[in-house]
Amino acid sequence: MHPYAPQPRRTALCPARPPLPDVASPPHLRPKPRPHPGLVLSLTLPGDPRSAAVGRHAVTAALSTYGLRSHAWPATLAVTELIAVNAALTPGRELYLSLRHRDGDLRLVLWDQHPHHADPDTLALCEVRRRRALWLLAAVVDDWGGDWGTSEAPPPHQGTRTWALLPQ
Repeated sequence: MHPYAPQPRRTALCPARPPLPDVASPPHLRPKPRPHPGLVLSLTLPGDPRSAAVGRHAVTAALSTYGLRSHAWPATLAVTELIAVNAALTPGRELYLSLRHRDGDLRLVLWDQHPHHADPDTLALCEVRRRRALWLLAAVVDDWGGDWGTSEAPPPHQGTRTWALLPQ
């Protein structure tokens, strides 16, 4: 068969997907591959201290798969602490974990559903207890040269966002 002769079209399983280009199409007419966005992992976990093991294993597997084993030690310790402490603050409520690698930095974010305290004294005490409970996270992130913090979820959401940034 001649290379420029019409060839039968290959179809995708999904009818909404555009058809694959012909093998004989000139290179300038073939779609260009998109750059890979990098590591992005999101998990929703139960508010249970045992979820720390699930999060740790998922992060370890993701880092290994994307060739980021150098971040395994601080990331697994940070994830374990984030999940265990926040599960203790909001037992029985879901936690949302996000892991992203961008521009050489690894960013971990954990959202919990801890309710906002209207009383300023209770709010201050709760924040002090949260920061004190995350002492190991603070030590690991500091040792790695990173940063971490907490903030209240923006409206209309409820809860607290705790994050850690681990540079390469």
